[in-house]
Amino acid sequence: MHNLTIDSDRLWQTIMETSAFGATLGGGIRRLTLAQEDRQVRDWFRAQCEAIGCTVKVDTVGNMFATRPGINKHALPIAIGSHLDTQPTGGKFDGILGVLAGLEVLRTLHDAGYETEHPLMLINWTNEEGARFAPAMLGSGAHSGVFDQAFTDSRTDTDGISFAEAIERIGYRGETPLGETRFAAMFELHIEQGPVLEREGLEIGIVTGVQAMRWYDLVITGREAHAGSTPMGMRCDALADAAAIILGTQEIARRLGGMATTGQLSIAAPSRNVIPGKLTMSLDLRHVTDTGLDALEIEVADLIQKQCGDRAMLQAIWNSPAVHFSATCIETVRRATKRLKASSREIVSGAGHDSVYISRVAPTAMIFIPCRDGLSHNPAESAEKYHCATGAQVLLESVLSHVASVPGR
Repeated sequence: MHNLTIDSDRLWQTIMETSAFGATLGGGIRRLTLAQEDRQVRDWFRAQCEAIGCTVKVDTVGNMFATRPGINKHALPIAIGSHLDTQPTGGKFDGILGVLAGLEVLRTLHDAGYETEHPLMLINWTNEEGARFAPAMLGSGAHSGVFDQAFTDSRTDTDGISFAEAIERIGYRGETPLGETRFAAMFELHIEQGPVLEREGLEIGIVTGVQAMRWYDLVITGREAHAGSTPMGMRCDALADAAAIILGTQEIARRLGGMATTGQLSIAAPSRNVIPGKLTMSLDLRHVTDTGLDALEIEVADLIQKQCGDRAMLQAIWNSPAVHFSATCIETVRRATKRLKASSREIVSGAGHDSVYISRVAPTAMIFIPCRDGLSHNPAESAEKYHCATGAQVLLESVLSHVASVPGR
């Protein structure tokens, strides 16, 4: 096992190759879930896995499972998983690094003719980002029983296109029933999407869990009126209400040690000389503990009530409690990192990942590598070739170590 080394040049070339799917003029990637660019990278992924002897199956929400046979045909696979979709302003590494590093692990084993006791499985989870269809982690959530088929199919994008329509359009409605595909454990490699590892000069983050997250839609109703003839003291401006709520929410989050973000805001029938009468906005609240997020939610709801009264409607659309990953899988990553003499620290993820939901149905752990300036969800998102290779090597060592430690069934 210790003589197996991933091909860092091949991994890097693969990262650059796949950045063509949905490439933008600014050097980033726009590869939204179930769009044609997503179909292209899915077709590519299937072909690469089949070329090294994997069988690929797809479930009814488009999750893709590529399996490399093991010696024990009755043993559950050890899985590697992440996602291929991006944000509208995405970069080359978020999500796809975990899939491509997993592909490099399988390629390395294939080239060496190395057989494992357990089968190995590489997974592309559908709609991790939640950028086109809310909520996030939709595919892994459906697999884990958090969302059912009807709920998943009913999600719509900003153009009114449903998940069901989009998946049929690109031909990735598979036949494998939701949740039928089982595995003994899953490991996920990802860029940190934050500044801690880079700031501390470390190579690997051993992820122990993920903070709690809740998403909301807020509708504020004011009163349309003429911008030039309505005195300031007689206005009912929905956008001014929203501004006060956004700033107030951020101040509450700072005080309570949480996070608050508004990433979407839409004025109904906007016009430059009309006072906004109605708008819809998003709220993303996060905290490292569930109780901390409860407190944040209570204060934000109170702020909205004081600002708008019955002119505001706050609807919760997603709740992801704080997650603690498998102690056994974490220890596997810790040992692999130590064997490779990679500098590391334990870290809690501020971002949500497919591992959040998968941890409900299988032992799970994550591996982080640094990203430049902690930047993600941005075309300038970047990671060093060396760090990508180190993360992939830790992933390889972790998977093979776990194969050796899990009895066949």
